[in-house]
Amino acid sequence: MLEAFITNLGRYNEGYLDGAYLKLPAEKEDVQALLKKIHVDGVRYEEIFITDYETDVPGLYDCLGEYESIDELNHLAHVLQEVEDQHDMDKFAAAVELGERTGSIKDLINLAQNLDCYYFYPDIKDEEDLGLYFVEELGALDIPDNLRAFFDFEAYGRCLAMEGGAFTDGGYIEGELRGFVEVYSGREDIPEEHRIFAYPEPVSIRETLQTYRDLSTKPPEEERPAPVKAAER
Repeated sequence: MLEAFITNLGRYNEGYLDGAYLKLPAEKEDVQALLKKIHVDGVRYEEIFITDYETDVPGLYDCLGEYESIDELNHLAHVLQEVEDQHDMDKFAAAVELGERTGSIKDLINLAQNLDCYYFYPDIKDEEDLGLYFVEELGALDIPDNLRAFFDFEAYGRCLAMEGGAFTDGGYIEGELRGFVEVYSGREDIPEEHRIFAYPEPVSIRETLQTYRDLSTKPPEEERPAPVKAAER
């Protein structure tokens, strides 16, 4: 559902792209193994940044930036994993596309836990679809059969959409309808079992120095790839 390409910032500034994908949610051991692989040891190389994301949640990619917290990303992945119903996952994707609460991972975590604040109508692509659905499926208006052929469903759908909804790739979503509760206020609310960032276990000084020597003899990459994405914050 979510993968982040973790990159060694120090090595990147030296002309190298030392990085690897971390599949989330993950365990602390997964992070330590990845950091060791990309030479982030917490001594000479401490800083990381994220140069790419892979996700099957439409719209989520564009909400995530280069310097997100690994622990917060992991918590978000856990929260999304708990959204078991496909309708709710589609609703989350539509709410992300709506864009009202997507400015940070904090917003996304809270959004995923407040999906009952939204109404979502799959496969409703335009105003005419919306008008037809409300009349024929929801019974919002009682239109006599002899007048139905003359009724302007598109105009009716346009009036409905003016109340705060939006058409998305997955369907029509009505914006925040009931009280939105901030369940997550910041990193202090991350459960301990979701906190996974940890540097690799220290190795001997001899092994560390040998690693640094090996890295220093490798010529810089002539065409170092630039970060693939960096969402505007």
